[in-house]
Amino acid sequence: MNYEEAKSSFTSLFNHEMSDEQMREFLVGMKLDADTSVSSIAAAAEVMRSNAIALPISDELTQKAIDIVGTGGDKIGSFNISSTVALLVSASGSFVAKHGSRSITSKSGSADMFEELGVRLDLSIQNSAKLLEESGFTFMFAQLHHPAMKFIVPVRKTIPDKTIFNILGPLTNPAGVKKSLLGVFDKAFVPKMAEALKINSATSTMVVSSKEGMDEISISDITYASMLRDGVMHEFEIDPEEYGIKMVPLKAIIGGDAKENAQILYNIFDGSSTDAQRDIVLINSAAAFMVDGVARDMQDGMEIAREVLRKGKAKEKLKQIVEISNKL
Repeated sequence: MNYEEAKSSFTSLFNHEMSDEQMREFLVGMKLDADTSVSSIAAAAEVMRSNAIALPISDELTQKAIDIVGTGGDKIGSFNISSTVALLVSASGSFVAKHGSRSITSKSGSADMFEELGVRLDLSIQNSAKLLEESGFTFMFAQLHHPAMKFIVPVRKTIPDKTIFNILGPLTNPAGVKKSLLGVFDKAFVPKMAEALKINSATSTMVVSSKEGMDEISISDITYASMLRDGVMHEFEIDPEEYGIKMVPLKAIIGGDAKENAQILYNIFDGSSTDAQRDIVLINSAAAFMVDGVARDMQDGMEIAREVLRKGKAKEKLKQIVEISNKL
């Protein structure tokens, strides 16, 4: 299926022009495997985003904003790493428009932890935009922005296998961001998702998946990455030991429910976390700073992230976000 064919089919799906049986048959055909094409991923993401309720922000802010997000589904049970990174990156002065939802495959989704931290999740879409403008951070609750998914989700739930929808969420940011650090649970999709983002007008992006199938940059093994910069795609591996990080077993970054994960975040921000918890946030933040054009390379990004924590900026930023979200 080429791009135009896929776009036509997904347009019919999102316009509710298919019966439930036709939807199911189509989605079964969109099984997520080695044969899933870049054109299908890009077309599906473009149609889903075009049917979303967009975050009403200026073109200037759209160009500035970055998303830091994982597909989920790695079944590793880590704490909310990308959400912690998103707050740290925002604390450096970047604009982070984070797209997410409640837990589906883990004990704590991004929405669950932000709620535990005191960030209001029931903001109107207009106030979510104001939160980004005033604080440099916002959380976009996926279910508010993608109303067309209401009739697709029940059908999707009847399909036991992974479908293309298991990777679409991070590709469909309602703020229309051009920059993103995106994690996926299978390295086979690293170059495919990076190419799909390029087709859909991304300007700077890094897609990552660790050797053990984690949708983050790991500190337990190497991580595979594809980065789009200046219109050119680069594929490489990230070895944490090259940046002075000691490799540790995966169990060192395991989290729990929203309350436990919020406490891990607080500990990282006030300097009382374990080295492993801090280090995995530092290395993922470094990648985000590269994508955002703030850091020259990973080492430079690590230093920026350390400085944000050392000065207590992440703690201050979280407090500001909570206060502003509760006033809007």
